[in-house]
Amino acid sequence: MITNERQYRITRAWVERFERDMAAVFEQAGTLDERARQALLDQYASQVEELRSDLDAYDALRRGDVRVIELHSLTELPDALIRARIAAGISQEALAQRLGLRKQQVQRWEATRYAGVGLDRLQAVADALGLRIREQVLLPTSESSPAPHIE
Repeated sequence: MITNERQYRITRAWVERFERDMAAVFEQAGTLDERARQALLDQYASQVEELRSDLDAYDALRRGDVRVIELHSLTELPDALIRARIAAGISQEALAQRLGLRKQQVQRWEATRYAGVGLDRLQAVADALGLRIREQVLLPTSESSPAPHIE
């Protein structure tokens, strides 16, 4: 996931590099074994596709195309907070200012997907972004609940 403009520029540069490398492999049609050449092209194409997907997702967030971010578990909350920040057009620096922190702290949190950050801080981030988070807690049915442990 791309979390800031710097990563966006780096990702775009990698796409351009991989595309140049693919073109070079195409030009070497007679000099490489066909299977090796195809494997190389497939690897480059796979990388380009994955990176373009990341670029497209970031662009969609920046354009405001995303209005709701669905969570299927609490483990998805950190990525949702990052995506919400991007969609709101708020930089890491601006979020840090809203939280009374240094930019580097927000960068660290996002780089580690908020690992080790307490619930109170996660709530403060959500509040600083103006988010409303609604989550359902689904209780297990009797068929899906684990059997009690009996000794």
